[in-house]
Order: sequence, then C-alpha cells, then structure tokens
Amino acid sequence: MSVTWTRRKRSLLRFWADYRGHKAGVVGLAVLLVAVLLALIAPLFIDAGVTNVVRGTGEKLAPPSWDAPLGTDESGRSVLLMVWWGSRTSLLIGFLAALLSMVIGTVLGIVAGHFRGWIGAVVLRVTDWFLVLPSLVTALVLAAILGGSTTTIIVAIGVTSWPSTARLIRAQTLAVEARPYIERSTALGGGHWHITTRHVLPNVAPLLLASTTLEVASAIVTESTLAFLGISANKTSWGTMLRGSYDWGAATSGAWWYILVPGLCIVTVVMAFTLCGRALETVLNPRLRSAR
Repeated sequence: MSVTWTRRKRSLLRFWADYRGHKAGVVGLAVLLVAVLLALIAPLFIDAGVTNVVRGTGEKLAPPSWDAPLGTDESGRSVLLMVWWGSRTSLLIGFLAALLSMVIGTVLGIVAGHFRGWIGAVVLRVTDWFLVLPSLVTALVLAAILGGSTTTIIVAIGVTSWPSTARLIRAQTLAVEARPYIERSTALGGGHWHITTRHVLPNVAPLLLASTTLEVASAIVTESTLAFLGISANKTSWGTMLRGSYDWGAATSGAWWYILVPGLCIVTVVMAFTLCGRALETVLNPRLRSAR
C-alpha cells in the first residue's frame, strides 16, 4: 500500500510540475479557485434575501458609488451582491451539467467502442442523431417542457451536450483496445467489465479530465443563454441578470454597469476554464507534451 501511495504522490508531483510550466493554465486555475471560493463563502457575508425585489434600498439603476460599488439594478439592489450571490447558481449548474454530460458521454462512448456488434452500432447511431440536433434549441425545448428549476436546467444541458464527448471517448477506446495487452487480458479470461473498468477507463480518464473543464465552460454559457432567452432556474444567476438588464433597457438608459459586470464574470470564468482545459490537454497528452 505504501508503495502505491508513493507512486501516486510522485505522479501528482510530476503532473503539477508539468502544469506549472503553462503560465496561462496557472492563471486560469487561480481565477477558478477564487471564483469557487467566493461562491462557497457567499452565504457567510450575504443574506439570501438580497435577491428579493422588494428589499432594494438604493436608487434604481444608480451608477457605481460608495454604497453600491458596482451600481444598482432596476429594483435598487446592489449589482455587486447580486453578482456574488448569482455565482453560486451559475457555477453549480455549470459543474453539475458538465458532470452529467461527462457520465453519459463516457458510458456510451466506451460501450460504442468496446462492443463492435449491433450494440455499438445502435449507440453510435443514437449519438450521431443527437450530434446533428442543435443542442441549444433542444435544451431550450426540454427546459421549457420540464419547467424552470435548477434540476431541469441541469438535465436539459447535460442530456444535450454529451454526443461530442461520446465520440471522443469512443475513438480513445478503440485506440486502447488495439493494444496487445488487451488481447492478452481477454485470452486470460478478462470479461467486458474487467477490460472496460481496469484497462479502458483509466486510459481515457486523462482525456476526460481535460474535456470536462471545457464542458463546464460550455455549460455556463448555455445556462446564461437559456436565462437570457427566458428559461431560468428561478434563481439569480449571471444569465438572469443579463436578461434583467435587457428587459429594463439598461443599454438605452446608460446603465452600462448592469450589463458589463455579469457579462465580464461569464467571460472571465469561461476563459479560465478554457485555459485550464488547454493546459490539461497539453500535459496529459504525450504527443502535445513532446511537441512543446
């Protein structure tokens, strides 16, 4: 057991040493850690009632001031507090929707790559069918049918964004199962469960990790788009704030802070996830690492 932990520790240290060589990835990771930490500690400093429209105490659409450093919205609520509290919803939906998408895509991708007969063919055809569907429109329809709640938004995004992951995992599964040790494992009596969980899954995990970070960024953008189109989780998020700024004519009335602040939060977090994903892809992919 001690030998195993020693090897794992060395692998982690080697991974971190390689990751630190990507300055953009380190910056992205730092931004994400700050964003997640602020979202977690928000209830310690902000009351949930800050989103209540009847509790706005400031002037409506007031510019930044000492009392409201980032201005106020149409109800006199502080944009700073709203953005801070809304980060909880945006990040939660982003992480859980990406997790759901990764689970579906990984399972179906491994099945399509491992089973070469009619099972793999059916899974591949279903994947292709979902792949040609416009994911945003499909998510919009599902969210409208299921109703506006955090769970339904997560499900709507997760079940429409998995096909690309399934295709990626299938290709990696085919590459792994073409290696000689898979044939030896089969000859020694290794079943489907043993091969997929002991050999295939550990080999696709690094690629899956890099893909997940990019999927979280995509899920956050999708949630913001759905909220802007009127399908929200009935909670304050960066997307609902952008929708509110549009409904109340923030652009025409000169309330630039109401549009700029939540928009910058979305762009910053999505860019941070993208930088982390690119760095992870380079570190975990031997071909990209050797090309540096």
